[in-house]
Amino acid sequence: MGRPARSRAPAAAPPPALPDQRTTKISFRSRKIVKTPCAKPLTATAAAVPLPPPAPASPLPVPPALSSPGELAAALRHLQGADPLLAAVIASTEAPAFAASPSLPAFHSLARSILYQQLATPAADAIYARFLALLPSASAAAAAAARAVTPAAVLALAAADLRTIGVSGRKASYLHDLAARFATGELSDSTVATMDEAALLAELTKVKGVGEWTVHMFMIFSLHRPDVLPCGDLGVRKGVQELYKLKALPKPEEMAALCERWRPYRSVGAWYMWRLMESKGAEAKKKKKGNASP
Repeated sequence: MGRPARSRAPAAAPPPALPDQRTTKISFRSRKIVKTPCAKPLTATAAAVPLPPPAPASPLPVPPALSSPGELAAALRHLQGADPLLAAVIASTEAPAFAASPSLPAFHSLARSILYQQLATPAADAIYARFLALLPSASAAAAAAARAVTPAAVLALAAADLRTIGVSGRKASYLHDLAARFATGELSDSTVATMDEAALLAELTKVKGVGEWTVHMFMIFSLHRPDVLPCGDLGVRKGVQELYKLKALPKPEEMAALCERWRPYRSVGAWYMWRLMESKGAEAKKKKKGNASP
């Protein structure tokens, strides 16, 4: 019996015809990629021209001295209107006097301040007189004495010479440091006169033995600057305590806040604080003397 014949699979039917669709061809063109090299850092020659440094801050204008005509009267009017408690002190106290004649040159005044440090006035006066006698060309005349106190003359004095008149070795080094700074031109009478208060404090405290208190006294009594508040001075602090009836001695920052109303004449306000404490001391002595009498 023969093999059964293989049945042939029916021919695959053609796929049904799709509706007529037109295909849209998107053309694509290869683009050449151009590589851009990284920017090279600027060399020193190609770098931008550096900006000029900022100009230094110009110093504040120096206010008129208290010895200028009309300035003290303006100060008293301002203080009387700004502070009623201080106005009462002003009314009961003789007005200050800031001599209109030129004061000592800056170098002489600072040297004198160093000599007077931490000494009672009579002892300081005696040492200062002996100091003037050591200098060449010094005489009894005040003008001649002022001209004799120069940086060169002080530098010519040895520490041993100064010790013979009662000046300690430490104070002698202070005087020589001050004289050296004036001799080299770091400081001068003319530049000191034109410095504002901040510059004076910064420059003069570089001198050995010259601190904030010395600079404040120099500004008030030599340069007659109108708006200096010596917050560290014990007499002024006690005066402010007495004026405002404070329980404790005011700290420097409290002093600045309390005396802000005195601006721009805080030097005059400070002067009245010294006088206030002097009057209180005189009253206490008088009262004590009266109680001691039979």
